[in-house]
Amino acid sequence: MTDQPRNKWSQHVTETSNALDLEAGVFALDEPRKIALSLKHSADTSARRKTSPFRSAMSMLNFYINRAGRSLPAARRAILEQAKDELRVLYGKSAKRG
Repeated sequence: MTDQPRNKWSQHVTETSNALDLEAGVFALDEPRKIALSLKHSADTSARRKTSPFRSAMSMLNFYINRAGRSLPAARRAILEQAKDELRVLYGKSAKRG
């Protein structure tokens, strides 16, 4: 690992992932569909990902949620969980719930 402080490693991974070039602030967006669309665009256009665009996008979203852990407010977690459903819809993986 680099000289990165231990508590910043997940931010470093998110910013320098070899799989996706993420839009700045994507996980801070307030609309699940916008988060999903941004992740989809990043995954679809990445030449460096090692798996399918859907798996890359979902993996990055899950990584962010898991690393935030208990410090992630319930409202933010709900938005990010809804973004997972939106990703599934965008990639034709399941019908939209609700």
